[in-house]
Amino acid sequence: MHADIRRFGSSAALVELPDSEAAHALHALLTAQPPAGVLELVPAARTVLVRYDPRATNFSTLRDHLDRHAPPPGMRAPASTIEVPVRYNGPDLGEVAELTGLAAAEVVRRHLGGEYTVSFCGFAPGFAYVTGLDPALRVPRRETARTRVPAGAVAIADEFVGIYPRSSPGGWRLLGQTDLVLWDTGRARPGLLTAGTRVRFREVAA
Repeated sequence: MHADIRRFGSSAALVELPDSEAAHALHALLTAQPPAGVLELVPAARTVLVRYDPRATNFSTLRDHLDRHAPPPGMRAPASTIEVPVRYNGPDLGEVAELTGLAAAEVVRRHLGGEYTVSFCGFAPGFAYVTGLDPALRVPRRETARTRVPAGAVAIADEFVGIYPRSSPGGWRLLGQTDLVLWDTGRARPGLLTAGTRVRFREVAA
């Protein structure tokens, strides 16, 4: 697997990979077998940031380890699957249909048919950037963001699907709503959707 490994500050390495599957695979491998001195792993769409303790290792040693232990091409990281029940009653469903030239029912069908994976998390605690969206549904963000998007809103923007974990401003186009709790500090793992998790959407009555 080709990877570009770069120094990132004084105590981290940034590993750039060909795609999100490769990033997920490397993240899973390093999580299961962390190199000596590694403190934190931060996966993103096509990168993994590896933060290390300079007292325990250095960039050259870490780079050599990553070169020797890169996951093979095509390796898929083991992951759980979360099913997300969705009421497709979002205020932007009709607009997405107009932008894509599809009927609203076809937008829903294509959204349900995707094979989704959480690529990375950001923006807000529990907000997951989910890849796997049908290319026909890739639409830009709204020109003007909403001042308030409700918790549980299922939305799309460009190549990603996202679910708002709590009420917040947002500019993504809203397709529907789920009752799943995406972020709960009372759980051992507060975030329901973490990098590498597979996601399946299921339609429920509005």
